[in-house]
Amino acid sequence: MSGAARLVCALGDLLLDVVVTGDGPVTTAADTYSSISAGPGGQAANVASWVVALGGEARLVAKRAEDPVGEMLARGLMQAGVDVVGPVGPGGRTGVVVSLSGFDNERSMLTDRGVAPLLDERELDRAWFGTGCWLHLPLYSLVDAPIRAAALRARRWSTGASLDLSSLTVINALGPQQVSRLVAEVAPDIVFANEAESALVPLEGVPTVVVKLGSRGVLVNGEIYGAETVAALDTTGAGDAFAAGFLLGGAELGLAAAARAVAQRGAQPPARLSAVRGAI
Repeated sequence: MSGAARLVCALGDLLLDVVVTGDGPVTTAADTYSSISAGPGGQAANVASWVVALGGEARLVAKRAEDPVGEMLARGLMQAGVDVVGPVGPGGRTGVVVSLSGFDNERSMLTDRGVAPLLDERELDRAWFGTGCWLHLPLYSLVDAPIRAAALRARRWSTGASLDLSSLTVINALGPQQVSRLVAEVAPDIVFANEAESALVPLEGVPTVVVKLGSRGVLVNGEIYGAETVAALDTTGAGDAFAAGFLLGGAELGLAAAARAVAQRGAQPPARLSAVRGAI
């Protein structure tokens, strides 16, 4: 499909993304001086933002709470050019993900999804997934009810779909065979996975399997594409940037977007990068 997406509709989470970057271990019972930033996040929101930054069109379908955080995040994405749709619930809270990067040379995610998994299929509008809509689903959107049913209904309304396996934690919690059954139910045209995820989940029958190899690049149906050489500052969101680029222009654009993602802090694109697409 690469290069054919007219409108990418990402269904999933809109969260407050708090990125904490430091050097060395966290100091127990005392201050640990760090670099901290906050902004829109959640895998679906990240992919939608990168699609727009690369010159494409994107719609985020997500449930958020009627709270100041949810309003701020939605307004920020809309100002960046993302079409944000979905129900605004009067109860609950908008979720938060805290990314810890650089501590003990590891990256960890602390996640509270808030009301995002409560997206109900009855809250969807079929017009959101009209002609030309390419549906992108993180595996997180298939984990819980009722969002799983919403994701599957959206798939029936979409002209094509991609699925990101997202997380070893989720795969291990559900079990690889259950994840494989969910993949079959979605029937995606493209699956994105890292090496560990692809080793666990059988992906026979998927037309395009993209295995992310980190600094070595990606493997697309057995063909390797080398990554750009770049000094990595923060790998948060690099996979989402790659997925957005791949959907718009194939592996080369995906790798170019990922290179720019790791050269900055945070998962959202720093500015409009449509010139990158034109240079590939």
